[in-house]
Formats: sequence, C-alpha cells, structure tokens
Amino acid sequence: MTRSDLVEELAARFSQLTHRDAELAVKTVLDAMGDALVKGHRIEIRGFGSFSINRRPPRLGRNPRSGESVQIPEKRVPHFKPGKALREAVDAGTALVLATAPQPEA
Repeated sequence: MTRSDLVEELAARFSQLTHRDAELAVKTVLDAMGDALVKGHRIEIRGFGSFSINRRPPRLGRNPRSGESVQIPEKRVPHFKPGKALREAVDAGTALVLATAPQPEA
C-alpha cells in the first residue's frame, strides 16, 4: 500500500472528506510521526504496533569493490515492532492464503 492508496482508502471510507482533506490528514499524521521519531520519541499505536529508534554502533566494514576497510559511523534507525493483534491477524491471513493456494502436483 502506498501513501496515495492510503489517501484513496480514507476518502472512500469517509465520504464527507474530500480527496484533498484525506491527503492533508495522511500528510499531517505521517509528518507528526516522523517529527516524533526525529526527536527520539517512541510512538505506540495500540493494536497496531510501536515505532522506536534503534542505535547502530560504529563498526568496521569493507568496500566490496576494493576490499579496503572502511569506518562506518554510528546510525540511528527507525524500528517497527508489530502489536499482538496485528501479528495474529497477519499470521491468520497468511495461513488462509497458504490453505487456499493451489498445491503443486507430485
């Protein structure tokens, strides 16, 4: 699902919202989430999951082309941990898809 798919879904589900209003709502939510993560805050959406920042320590890597050692600096990267309800829904959906998928003939 892309950002524009999300806008379309929101506009379709709530007929009182114009496409522009739905686009503004999605942009506002995503911007707020991005700003919170940049500030180092944790975001928790009950039933969906949580977003946090993980620290990757500096390390020594290799340039694949030349094989020479390269110092890789510390990074802060976003991390998503799905909530229990989302994990269970995805697992149930995966089991359903696998059960209805055509089986290869032996």
